[in-house]
Amino acid sequence: MECVVRWMPDGMSFVAETGSGHLVAMDGAPEAGGRNLAPRPMELLLAGTGGCSAFDVVLILKRSRQAVSGCEVQVNAERAETDPKVFTRLRLHFRVGGRDLKPDMVARAVRLSAEKYCSAMAMLGKTAEIEHSWEIVEDHG
Repeated sequence: MECVVRWMPDGMSFVAETGSGHLVAMDGAPEAGGRNLAPRPMELLLAGTGGCSAFDVVLILKRSRQAVSGCEVQVNAERAETDPKVFTRLRLHFRVGGRDLKPDMVARAVRLSAEKYCSAMAMLGKTAEIEHSWEIVEDHG
């Protein structure tokens, strides 16, 4: 896995080109010389953690033959007050939609992601306390 990150010299914006050929923009806060044109790098780290875990949850539920139709994860983080301002606490709350989803299967999927499969959570767990919760949203459609 690789990427190249390039500074855009008109402020504190950066563009990353991922190994799969996709572009991701990042920018700093105005008080740090940024122009607030894109997410902060640490916001992308948080989003990537949510995406990594949600991917696992959906895949595990599908493989368990659950009729999953949606998955949303709210990720909240607290950071250290001094540099390096690492994440010290993460809270992930999953809202999993579907028809007749079995609560034990949803709990299992969230637990497996958190404890076994999500690489991002495994790394962030070195500095952060991680909590996860979930709820089922019944699909009546």
